[in-house]
Amino acid sequence: MTSSETIAKIQADLAERGVKYCIGAYVDIHGVQKAKVVPLSHLEHMAHGSERYTGYALDGLGQAPNDDELTSVPDLNHIIQLPWEPKIAWMPADNEFQGKPYPLNTRVALKNMIAQANEMGFGFNLGVECEIFLLRQNEDGSLSVPHANDKLTKPCYDVQGFVDNFSWLDKMATSINDLGWDLYSFDHEDANGQFEFDFNYADALTTCDRLTFFRFMAKHYAKEEGLVATMMPKPFADKTGNGAHFNMSLFDLVSGANVFKCDPKDDPRGLGLTEIGYHFIAGILKHGRALCAAFAPTVNSYKRLVRRGAMSYYSWAPVFNSYGSNNRTNSVRVPAGGGRCESRNADGAVNPYLAAALVLAAGLEGVREKLDPGAPNEDNLYAMSEAERSERGIDFLPQTLQEAVAAFAEDPLVEKALGRELRDEFIKYKTAEWEEYHLTVSAWETERYSSMF
Repeated sequence: MTSSETIAKIQADLAERGVKYCIGAYVDIHGVQKAKVVPLSHLEHMAHGSERYTGYALDGLGQAPNDDELTSVPDLNHIIQLPWEPKIAWMPADNEFQGKPYPLNTRVALKNMIAQANEMGFGFNLGVECEIFLLRQNEDGSLSVPHANDKLTKPCYDVQGFVDNFSWLDKMATSINDLGWDLYSFDHEDANGQFEFDFNYADALTTCDRLTFFRFMAKHYAKEEGLVATMMPKPFADKTGNGAHFNMSLFDLVSGANVFKCDPKDDPRGLGLTEIGYHFIAGILKHGRALCAAFAPTVNSYKRLVRRGAMSYYSWAPVFNSYGSNNRTNSVRVPAGGGRCESRNADGAVNPYLAAALVLAAGLEGVREKLDPGAPNEDNLYAMSEAERSERGIDFLPQTLQEAVAAFAEDPLVEKALGRELRDEFIKYKTAEWEEYHLTVSAWETERYSSMF
């Protein structure tokens, strides 16, 4: 617990910077923020659990109406002053129940898994590639690309599309750098109206906090432009979707050295990874189908995870449980230079804390058991025949949310990593999501069948 003296110093610093209010934001099972707001003078009370919540009113926190309330405790090491409203300080928070960390909170679950990595002598670094659409919402509620000239069939890296949206992009880039995240690249992405922001990796907890805040910030700046920002996995059937690729490595807690990295000349497989790195990848592949439910957690996610779909060219999305070098047809990629692995099936709807906890659990199992991922795949899996893939033992990832949740439910690692209650909450909410979608009659069905029969 943070001391009163330390909190008083934080209050004084925030007051000097013009802060009047504090948000202690935790997330539900979907990764959506929830919070109460307190005046700065009450920060110490909030830090000691004064703000109470009825868990039954929230998705995935597992309470009944007669249960005692949850509290939220802000992490005072990760305070962000809102760039657009300096009177407010935002802080990620953890839920507690009767004075103890609440295991159904996904940020708590990630911290528990990081503690297991620490016991093995490792820290966990994570970088997330943030893909996002900037769109116009029409009067009928539909979404469209805001600029008429952003209509190239292959608009990736398009300069005109970038400049046309410069006002929003500049606000985002300026804030990311002012917050100290070290933006090193941003561009017009592969779909019309789509952009990507790449900022430096950090320890996994910090990166998950940043992704949560990134969504919040992007949506606010879009509203200022009269537009909508969304990390929805697949807003348009005929365009590529929003990934949120997880770039991961372990580091030595004593030296800080990346334990995945080696000279490619010293790696018999040539990717620039140590054996620890390959063991980690093997753990991800072993549990790849179950992990997919956390990486791609919505009905819409599986409209992104297709080879081509309604598009005129390949989607770039990973649909196979495999790994290789710079080959984007694998779900796990080792980018040029090695030293990290990238899970590419993570999408913009991901709850980063939940997914990071599970992928770390899988990777650590691979390290402990010295699992072997086999030879890297360097072929175009999109073009390979089913027989060839089967011969190599390369399986499909789940193709629907229902299939992914079934794999999640069947994998014993999930309960071991998250506990039975959090596991069951995820299964309950995602099964309900699938069933609601499956029972909905879509416009496509009405148009196709109403005049046919």
